[in-house]
Amino acid sequence: MNLLATTSTAAISCYALLSAAYKSMQMAYALPMDHLPASEDPVVFDVLPSVDVIVPCFNEDPSALSACLASIAGQQYIGKLRVYVVDDGSANRDAVLPVHDAFAGDLRFNFILLPKNVGKRKAQIAAIRRSSGDLVLNVDSDTTIASDVLTKLARKMRDPAVGAAMGQLIASNRSDTWLTRLIDMEYWLACNEERAAQARFGAVMCCCGPCAMYRRSALVLLLDQYETQLFRGKPSDFGEDRHLTILMLKAGLRTEYVPDAIAATVVPDRLGPYLRQQLRWARSTFRDTLLALHLLPSLNRYLTLDVLGQNLGPLLLALSALTGLAHFALTGAVPWATGLLIAAMTVTRCSVAAYRARQLRFLGFSAHTFINIFLLLPLKAYALCTLSNSDWLSRKVGDLPKEGEKQIVIAHAIAGPNAAANPESAESIYGADLSGGSSRLTTDGVFSSD
Repeated sequence: MNLLATTSTAAISCYALLSAAYKSMQMAYALPMDHLPASEDPVVFDVLPSVDVIVPCFNEDPSALSACLASIAGQQYIGKLRVYVVDDGSANRDAVLPVHDAFAGDLRFNFILLPKNVGKRKAQIAAIRRSSGDLVLNVDSDTTIASDVLTKLARKMRDPAVGAAMGQLIASNRSDTWLTRLIDMEYWLACNEERAAQARFGAVMCCCGPCAMYRRSALVLLLDQYETQLFRGKPSDFGEDRHLTILMLKAGLRTEYVPDAIAATVVPDRLGPYLRQQLRWARSTFRDTLLALHLLPSLNRYLTLDVLGQNLGPLLLALSALTGLAHFALTGAVPWATGLLIAAMTVTRCSVAAYRARQLRFLGFSAHTFINIFLLLPLKAYALCTLSNSDWLSRKVGDLPKEGEKQIVIAHAIAGPNAAANPESAESIYGADLSGGSSRLTTDGVFSSD
């Protein structure tokens, strides 16, 4: 019995020492620098880079999709902008077609209707391969972006050494439930501590999917690797944002964080969807951490500590919690040392976050500790034991359309709303014999506009 108590105390002590070193350095590096380096000075572009915005959609709520597209249409960016909305074989396509129609008059918008669900990654690729802008911005269909996001991210990308950049994420439905409030604070900490510290060394380890910009010249060279990612011989379909970020770092490019480029995304408001999301993310993190290990020697030493803190820390905490609970179950003795140390670390972290954010609500993030210990740690252990499982847990994905299998790309400003509502009529309007006009039928059966 004493062995259990000793193990619990030793594990939590090691966790406390690791966390103290890791979090102290993280918070120090996350603080804004006193002055901006030369690469951050305001700049006037001689020629503004063209930007393609990719919005993959699958069974999206029409109101959420409408808000997303409206925020893109309202961007205060005077360079060339094109938007590619990819419907990934949605079952509710009839419900979202009116949203497509609402943007039919905007020449910048194009809509790609895939015949079946192929997954977010391949839906993105279907649009990327048909676009041509200097920069590519991936935006989730349940995300709205501030009107200056495109300008601020493009400004960061003017440095040719930068391959990717992300904005700050907030929960658009923060006020809905206690869980969405916690997730919103979790996002703030992930962006303004973890990503901000990593950005000090130009190595953000995951440019988050809801709003991330990439340099096309680098992206096209990595696209095949991105599309064909395997883990233990099986396709890896989720964690696309983390994997693409790691590929950019492997190519020797910098990845950056822009805190004032704000993107608001819908987060889970119930525990079930939240835990399914966390399971996917945990598997993705473990997979791509293995891929990134050989990168660490070429990066700042802090990044090695960052990887240790994010992966070894939870293992130590889980070991301490398990042995402490086992000791309590067998002896009835409460492991006070373990509990008090966890409580002290939680209060300290939340107090510092409340001070940095200037928001007392972060004191309430203490409740996340219970979720972390009793739900997320077991879930991460399960993720580690099932790394080969690539099930999205919420949908099944297929393959990209085979050669000769039609997918429909409709430039609404040319084809009009009726073409979207009735793909068969669109096919009759844009036949192969009309290839010389403003719209054409490509050799793979895809409609596009010149």
